[in-house]
Amino acid sequence: MALMPERGFRILTDKIYNMSIFKEKTLMITGGTGSFGNAVLKRFLETDIAEIRIFSRDEKKQDDMRHEYQAKYPSSANKIKFYIGDVRSLESCRAAMPGVDYIFHAAALKQVPSCEFFPMEAVRTNVIGTDNVLTAAIEAGVKSVICLSTDKAAYPINAMGITKAIEEKVAVAKSRQTDKTKICCTRYGNVMCSRGSVIPLWIDQIRAGQPITLTEPSMTRFIMSLDEAVDLVLFAFEHGQNGDILVQKAPACTIRTQAEAVCELFGGRKEDIKVIGIRHGEKMYETLLTKEECAKAEDMGDFFRVPADNRSLNYDKFFTEGNRKAVTIDEFNSNNTRQLNLEETKAKIASLEYIQNEFVK
Repeated sequence: MALMPERGFRILTDKIYNMSIFKEKTLMITGGTGSFGNAVLKRFLETDIAEIRIFSRDEKKQDDMRHEYQAKYPSSANKIKFYIGDVRSLESCRAAMPGVDYIFHAAALKQVPSCEFFPMEAVRTNVIGTDNVLTAAIEAGVKSVICLSTDKAAYPINAMGITKAIEEKVAVAKSRQTDKTKICCTRYGNVMCSRGSVIPLWIDQIRAGQPITLTEPSMTRFIMSLDEAVDLVLFAFEHGQNGDILVQKAPACTIRTQAEAVCELFGGRKEDIKVIGIRHGEKMYETLLTKEECAKAEDMGDFFRVPADNRSLNYDKFFTEGNRKAVTIDEFNSNNTRQLNLEETKAKIASLEYIQNEFVK
């Protein structure tokens, strides 16, 4: 299996997905006030979807979103319904579930350092919260649930990655319990300009006349846009099978390249970049597919599909036949994927809607 054919680097936002499955349907987004939820709303709101439920626990963010979309999309904002709730509560999830056809499960604690200091909070949201959403979805007869995961779930070393890895295991285990609700996970790398990400921080530092701060220049990270994150979820809806993990073939770059690109775009001084050291729980590179997953992954062009391991607890056949393929294939990580140079990184960053808006400020 070729890990990274060149075609895996096409811009994905020009893809035409089968949106007809959402016609007159109800979609719920957990953690829907975040960056991903906003990206989904912009993609779906003016289609023929019947209703989009925003499920989250922050009433202020919901109120801000309500006013924003009423102003921007007055003819279709009535499709958005807001539900105050928390994935940590099964009853809360159950109360929002009647009539839902599809779910994007995006609610999560995702900041690596904060999860290191409060790991049980990450467990309550990322693990127990996922189990609650899936339990309620199966009970309500939801057609499909896509759980958003992260590259940090592969060979995890930090609390955030560990809890997201368990989230994936919960999703696969739940998929074995139902043939009526399709449950898949999508795993992706850094989403540029999402809430809490580093590029907005760097822009603010440049505008304040301060040096850009970065942790370790030689770190590599997968990079993708919010639109590409939505593309991956739509691909999972259309092509994923119960228990799958779907991965986009993403390029990567070093943190220094990314920082220099932002400097060139916004007038920062590259010579003033300040290295502050690795934060709690950070990796030098990220992995999207482990070596073991690569051994069974299906290459689908711009994506990989990792099918669920649906063997029973009777391991006799495995012990007698074994799996020699697993030792012949490498993992897919941010060091062995295609590395974007400075100009390519600048072009990818400059194409983002967030950056286009920042240019005119």
